[in-house]
Amino acid sequence: MTSTVTYRRRRATSLTRGFIALGTGAAALMLPLIGAHAASAAPAQTARAAAPTAAYTDNLDGWIKESLAVMAQHGIPGSYNGIHRNVMRESSGNPLAINKWDSNAAAGTPSKGLLQIIDPTFRAYHVPGTAMDSYDPVANITAACNYAAAKYGSIDNVSGAY
Repeated sequence: MTSTVTYRRRRATSLTRGFIALGTGAAALMLPLIGAHAASAAPAQTARAAAPTAAYTDNLDGWIKESLAVMAQHGIPGSYNGIHRNVMRESSGNPLAINKWDSNAAAGTPSKGLLQIIDPTFRAYHVPGTAMDSYDPVANITAACNYAAAKYGSIDNVSGAY
């Protein structure tokens, strides 16, 4: 007795049809790009993908975190707690703080910003990639931490006026 086997074709679900349509559509869109790239006589250049940037808040917490990221890129030591402690002692977190009464002010170079750095020190220890403005919170923190690292090993070792 011969047996007859019937094969039934399975019906595609709408989800499967959607994937097929999506894949076919993507391939159709890519063909002109692939063809243009292959036909190009110019040497191939790889486009560098833009690195995702972290979103920092525009407050003391964000400024410290952004400064720590810049410091890490430049090998400048320091911790969030060390920076925060010094900022609170020096300016109470006010990026526009200026000291108009100490010896630096009397000499014509008042201490400015979150970590109360004078302009000559700011310029000498400015870190590339930050603003060239001693009132800019990230630039101020980063330059002051760079100075503290050179002078004391780290901002974490600073517990008084520096």
